Amino acid sequence: MKLLAFDTSTELISIAVTREVDGVARVWQHTGAGGAQASSALIPAIETLMGEAGLTFVELDAIAFGRGPGSFTGLRTACAVAQGLGFGAGVPLLPVDTLLAVAEEARATQAPQAQSLRVLALLDARMDELYAAPYDYAAGRWQQRADFALFKPEQVQLGDSQALAGNVFAEYGERLPVPPELQRWQALPTATAMLRLAPALLGQGNAVAAQDALPRYIRDKVALTTEERAAARKS
Repeated sequence: MKLLAFDTSTELISIAVTREVDGVARVWQHTGAGGAQASSALIPAIETLMGEAGLTFVELDAIAFGRGPGSFTGLRTACAVAQGLGFGAGVPLLPVDTLLAVAEEARATQAPQAQSLRVLALLDARMDELYAAPYDYAAGRWQQRADFALFKPEQVQLGDSQALAGNVFAEYGERLPVPPELQRWQALPTATAMLRLAPALLGQGNAVAAQDALPRYIRDKVALTTEERAAARKS
């Protein structure tokens, strides 16, 4: 299977391409600065990686992108680039939930031998809030146990998760209402995680036409007001 995946939902750009070479799946990957640079850096980085993999866009079976939740600008950038590439090459798109990619990245790096796992995936939503979703892993597949939620750090609901995974621990770790002995796995929604998730998601019929691809937003408010920032500094 020939796949391109990328994510710009955090402060990093993550891109990966896979194809078979002599019957063996190979992966090419790139990580770089995202944020304000994502819109200008993403397409050149994708073109470079595709060249290294010896692929053209029309050869791809699908293009996976991080649909959210995450940075508003980053989600719009990823979706717009995926749509442009999909339209141009006539390739279906695979929107991937970023919190699912976080859970998969944590599993692959921290517990690759686990036959079953319960993970609460967390991403920094800024404005003193976190995006969260709980996932179960069993028989090589992930299942989401509840819909995405937006929490203050003190309000995170652990449930019966065995581990926390995400990028929130340096900023909010001491405020999370969870036992200190619970495992905390630093993880981001990487493009390589999306490549591992893609076969199952494609098999479940989650691919869409370019015109039907959309970001996944959890809230409408994207920034604090001047008064809110001032109040936060005083607290």
